[in-house]
Amino acid sequence: MNNKVKGYLSGIVAAIAYGTNPLGALFLYREGYNATSVIFFRFVFAVLILGIILIAQKESFRLSKFEFKVLGSLGVIFAASALTLYSSFNFMDSGIASTILFTYPIFVAIIMSVCFKERMSFISVFAIVVSFFGISLLYKGEGGVSLSTIGIILVLISSLTYSIYIVLVNRAKIEMNPFKMTFYIMAIAGLCIFVYSLFGKENHIIAINSFYSLWWFVFLGVVPTIIAMTFLNIAIPKIGSVPTAIMGALEPATAVIISVVVFDGIMSARLLTGIFLILIAVTLITLKDLPIFHKKT
Repeated sequence: MNNKVKGYLSGIVAAIAYGTNPLGALFLYREGYNATSVIFFRFVFAVLILGIILIAQKESFRLSKFEFKVLGSLGVIFAASALTLYSSFNFMDSGIASTILFTYPIFVAIIMSVCFKERMSFISVFAIVVSFFGISLLYKGEGGVSLSTIGIILVLISSLTYSIYIVLVNRAKIEMNPFKMTFYIMAIAGLCIFVYSLFGKENHIIAINSFYSLWWFVFLGVVPTIIAMTFLNIAIPKIGSVPTAIMGALEPATAVIISVVVFDGIMSARLLTGIFLILIAVTLITLKDLPIFHKKT
């Protein structure tokens, strides 16, 4: 149970930390940076800081062939997820894209069920339904807006690749310092983004030109990257792919709260209801291992 508790707490921390992405990204977009630059420097600062941490811990940077293959795959998959999500913002409102993104618990559940024959409990299914309904309330769309087919395809690819990332972390079962694991995943993801930036003028990386921008790049490298990904990599092996994915519903809830507190958004009854439903779903999935939810034998 101690491992379960650590897993659930890690999942909560990861989701909340990842939900702070708008704090840095929106400020940096206002400064004229494109999505490629924001993602690239987010990964770069994460790698630099993680490298310092690993050196301070006197941790070996050596990898086995198996570990390199797995972490390399995870880095490429995570880069693809980030790129497709940010690219979708060019075709649809980011609020709609972020809402559609949270179809990934369904993808995770399907992959685990079809590929690994993992049965889902009634509580898990119910929690998915409740969380999705809550997430749908977090976005208030404009009347008459037609969604871009390309945008929907891009964000669904982002959701699917993120689901594959979660499942792969769960099934690989690599015993490794979580900082070291995140270090290599972010390093490979950053390399992928750099290669991507070489194709097309609109994708070029814009140099950091102020201390204000530097602060937000460091913030993105620490909170929604190092903290979020490290705790995600801790949570998945301890509680499984599906519960971790469901707890990710706290991410849009966090983003909405930030929007209200920092960007002068309005906290309506609709938003409060959505956040409340998400908290119910997360509570259900967290408490499902208690004896009350199981038959006595």
